[in-house]
Parts: sequence; C-alpha cells; structure tokens
Amino acid sequence: MVIDLCTYPGFIQEISEDPERVAFRRKTFGLYKQHVWPMKLFITQLNAAGIDKAVLLGEDLTTRCGGCIVTNEEIRTLVDLAPDRMIGFASVDPHREDAPAVLEDAFTRLQLSGLVLNPSTQRFYPGDEALEPLYSLCEQYHKPVIFQMGVSLQPDAPAKYGKPLLVEDVLLAHPNLRVCVSHFAWPWVEDVAALLIKYPNFYADTSMLYFDSPKEFMHHVFGQQLGTFWLDRSLHSKVLFGSGYPRIEQLRMKEAVEDLELRPETLQKVLGGNAERFIYGEAD
Repeated sequence: MVIDLCTYPGFIQEISEDPERVAFRRKTFGLYKQHVWPMKLFITQLNAAGIDKAVLLGEDLTTRCGGCIVTNEEIRTLVDLAPDRMIGFASVDPHREDAPAVLEDAFTRLQLSGLVLNPSTQRFYPGDEALEPLYSLCEQYHKPVIFQMGVSLQPDAPAKYGKPLLVEDVLLAHPNLRVCVSHFAWPWVEDVAALLIKYPNFYADTSMLYFDSPKEFMHHVFGQQLGTFWLDRSLHSKVLFGSGYPRIEQLRMKEAVEDLELRPETLQKVLGGNAERFIYGEAD
C-alpha cells in the first residue's frame, strides 16, 4: 500500500466549475497559472506513480481571506467520487467562532478522516489555548492532526509560525493525539528529527520544497542535514511519504524517496505503512 499524505485538490474539475473560486484558489494558494483537470486524470497520475491512496487537504482561510481554498464539503465530494482511492481531511480556521462546530460536523456528518491546519496562512501558534477545543475533538473522535509546517510557498505566510518546535506544546498536552508535520518542516529538519525520537505519536512527511532535483534534495536532507542512516535506523516508523501535489509531480517525489536506498522494510513503512498507522491508529 502506497499512500500520499500531502495532496492539494483545489484544481480538480469536479469542484472547480466556478471561475471566481478557481481565481481565489490560484491567488491564495500561490499557483497563478495552474490548470484545472478532471478527477480521472488525477487518478491516472496516481496510477502512473504507483500510489494507491491520496490524502486530500482543504484549507479554511475564512477570517483572513474570506473563504476556503477547498471546503470540507468539497473534500467529501471528491472522496465520494473515488472512495477506494481518496482519504479526506477537514480544515477549520481556528479563528472562527464556530470552529469546533465546523470540525465536529466534518467528523460526524461528512465522515472526514482527520484535521489539517496551516499555522502560517491561518496565523496562529499551535500551542495557543484557543486551539484546545479542536485538539479535544480530534481525541474524542480518534482523528489525527496534520500541521503544514516549515517555509511555505503560499503568499502571505510568515515562516515564524511554521517552526516545528511550536508543536511540542501540543504533544505535551495531548500525548495520545497523533500529530504529523508536513514538508518535514524544512528547513528545521533537525528539530523535527528530535521530536520524532522523543514523542511516540509524532510523525513527519516528505513533501519538502526542493531547489532543482527532488532526488538531490532528498539526499541532501536525509544524507547531509540529517545523518545518513537516521531514517533507516531510528526514524523508520515515523516518516511518511507526501508529494505536495500539484506543486510537485508525484512520480518524481516517489522516485526520490525510492532513490534513498532504504531497506525494503523501511521503504514499505515510509511509502504507506506509517501513514496507515497515523491515519487510523493501527499498530505496526
């Protein structure tokens, strides 16, 4: 099983019939010339990359930008189009007065599989007490949380909110909450590695930015910024594959992970086994 933990579906045709909504997505997501294509093409891309399931991430920017890049209802629509291939995560703007009600609706009525938050674009620190009702709901419904961390390519997204050590307050207050940081919170990858070692329910995905070649950049992170064997020996159960689609081609990102020359059992965990445990809380 191969699972892509980090895909952004804002330009899939079935939820992109309104030109104004597409323009809003291009502006707030920072992909100004992104084409719109049908779900069947997205599935073809998954097949070409050898990916079995994709986690779809929405983003609620209601209080700052006046809307959502992708709503929870739109995430549900896409999951229903290919329920055997898609896993939907809810997004909630934590500054909304009705944020807890929105999240509970996403978990109950819409049956979404987790919560995704973006501290840089939504402008909050993960340890803020205002987030406690959201974390408590995740624990109540046994749902995981993804934080979009590290330097973001989205416009107007200050990096000061994306430092991974800011998540430690959440890990301390909620030791049973499954938490993942996207993009390995690059460039703060050593901080991420420290948290991965320390906290059993903490994970990170591989959907990092890169300057030129995904393979070269993946080798740089896991061979130079981190120790050459850290991933294979110490972090093998804590790292999850994520592509960052559509910013980055899924096939190239998967090939970059495969090029790390990991042990077969480690590669299997990174490409899917760890994601299954993170999403569903299953044991190894």
